[in-house]
Amino acid sequence: MTVATEPAVTPERRRAPRGSARQSIVAAATELFARRGYEATSVQEIVAAAEVTKGALYHWFGSKSELLTSIYRELLAEQTRRLAEIAAGDGPVGERLRAAALDVVEHTAEHLAELTVWARSAHLLDDEHAEATRRERRRYHDLFRDLVHEAQLAGVVRADVSATVVTHTFLSALGNIHTWFHPDGPLTFTEVGHQLVALFVDGVRAPAESAPAGGPARG
Repeated sequence: MTVATEPAVTPERRRAPRGSARQSIVAAATELFARRGYEATSVQEIVAAAEVTKGALYHWFGSKSELLTSIYRELLAEQTRRLAEIAAGDGPVGERLRAAALDVVEHTAEHLAELTVWARSAHLLDDEHAEATRRERRRYHDLFRDLVHEAQLAGVVRADVSATVVTHTFLSALGNIHTWFHPDGPLTFTEVGHQLVALFVDGVRAPAESAPAGGPARG
């Protein structure tokens, strides 16, 4: 399986505007991590591609691992904020759950390179930055699980499967698309994601009868 990558950063690339060193570092690191892999990419290669000094990189990031986790944590924070807004919305819970599933698919499609880099490299990290990222990821999972649980209590999502199982099944399926998706295939990543949402929504829909007395467990 291959994932589309950005064009290689070349020495001829125009120098980044003043004040955008951090953005240049993140863009160069994302491209190099995607093309060469996290372990095979050196700090020197990143600063050369970004056309900055090592001092500039270490001004923003304490290490290569912090750079990698920072790329993901910023996107995760955005995902979490968007999910919280959807979950707290006024619409019917079934519509909010579907909107949340579509939102994470579309956000993933918008940032496919960065999120694929993280999915491929996260297992290589074992430091305080990685642990902080795992805690933040659990917060996203908990918010999504709570929305599923609310939908179960409302009788619109099946209650014979725990909200935790439902949540992990959907988010894990989305997170693993990169292992088999091919950009030259008949469907775009967004189209694949929307089909996944359709399967998710249909698969968790409650039967005509209401949820069992006492309500479902979150798991």
